[in-house]
Amino acid sequence: MNWKIEVVSMPVTDVDRAKAFYVDQTGFNADHDQRVDENIRFVQLTPPGSACSIVMGEGVVDMEPGTQRGLMAVIPKAEDARRHLLDNGVECSEIDEQPWGRFVHFADPDGNTWTLQELPDYAKKLTPEETTP
Repeated sequence: MNWKIEVVSMPVTDVDRAKAFYVDQTGFNADHDQRVDENIRFVQLTPPGSACSIVMGEGVVDMEPGTQRGLMAVIPKAEDARRHLLDNGVECSEIDEQPWGRFVHFADPDGNTWTLQELPDYAKKLTPEETTP
């Protein structure tokens, strides 16, 4: 049996502001923005190359804004991802170098946090010290 994570809830205070942040600043694709009725608006956004989307809106997410913590996406190169974020006005961390990858951290306007990970070159042989966190 396969299990695929395809949608993650993103709690936000202002749907339009959050959508603009994710689409215009981080580069997510705007898949859906549908007002079902006066109480429900469904917005689905997908990071480029991802099989998993985020969903936000009105009447669709039952979490406090800013409480989604530690979502992680794998990226090809930490430098490129960091430069993309900075060039688009997104505050982010310096690159965190670890034996198990290179990381960049950022938050959306509500404080929901993301980690971007450049995977290590698994073909390179690591020393025992490099494999111990």
